[in-house]
Amino acid sequence: MQEGLTAEMASLFSGIVLSNVTREYPNKMDHVLLDATDIKSPRALHPLFYGSFDWHSCVHSYWLLFRIYRLHPALPVSATIRRVIDQHFTVSNVAGELDYLKNTAHRSFERPYGIAWLLMLAAELARHTCIEGRRWFDVLSPLATECAARLRAYIEAAGYPVRAGIHNNSAFALALGLEYAGVCSDEPLAEVLRQKCRSWFGNDANNPAWEPDGEDFLSPALTEALSMSRTLVATEFSTWLERFLPRLAEREPESLFRPAKISDRTDPKFVHLDGVNLSRAWCWKSLGNLLANNDPRREIAMQSADSHLATSLPYIADDYAGAHWLPTFAALALDARDTPTLHCR
Repeated sequence: MQEGLTAEMASLFSGIVLSNVTREYPNKMDHVLLDATDIKSPRALHPLFYGSFDWHSCVHSYWLLFRIYRLHPALPVSATIRRVIDQHFTVSNVAGELDYLKNTAHRSFERPYGIAWLLMLAAELARHTCIEGRRWFDVLSPLATECAARLRAYIEAAGYPVRAGIHNNSAFALALGLEYAGVCSDEPLAEVLRQKCRSWFGNDANNPAWEPDGEDFLSPALTEALSMSRTLVATEFSTWLERFLPRLAEREPESLFRPAKISDRTDPKFVHLDGVNLSRAWCWKSLGNLLANNDPRREIAMQSADSHLATSLPYIADDYAGAHWLPTFAALALDARDTPTLHCR
């Protein structure tokens, strides 16, 4: 069984991530141009989240830095992390990000993936008890409030789920949104997300797990199971999981237990498959933690988590195509827990 996010791994990840969050180029923009005045540099558009190749990768890279800072405050790199964050998490920079979101041309910006990751970032900051952590949380709060409202409105309006294993996967957004709602005590948001999760996935059964697609970085089946585990009480979830993956104890569907193979880690789409291995490890470990110690499916889930993690963890820094985002998913897999507990500020 792989250990959690150890000090050694945290130090390795922080070195990778610190070089990413302030690296403006190369940059893959998601930006609507209404006229020539909208042509601006990434940092001009996004004074806080301009690095790491794209907006959402910068957001979840900061999530990882905040988690490392909280879990391993004695690391020598902590001073550098604090300095970089203090330089970037300012009232004016957050206001700039908020102004961008409130532009009507950007209504669907980073919806739902980046918005959900921003909420995960806020949830991580809400767990901090140090003075600087509370200050950073307060600075980010206006943006988190806006993103929570946007996710709620989007989920309420969406008639159908997106089941693809890429950024717009609905179950992933629900799972992250529920973590934020639990940690930050946003019960109205939690209720909307739980209701939609039940509506979309409650009757699913005998999932065939036709995955991964060639560019997936999420497992549609396991991400759905994770979102349902955060929606249902334990007895309900046990019944649902038995119906959804009835042959889990026989390691079926076999595709869920076979790590994906990556042919070219310099290709930004093919390297997504390292992500599917790491995100599956996260899901398997999270689900395994929910099963009773004497449930044979628990050991199967944990073994599958380990095999997926071992397949891709050694390669997260091979090329910038993966290195700008894979450490986050590796950290999720290493530090996976069961359904998040409430934490009120």
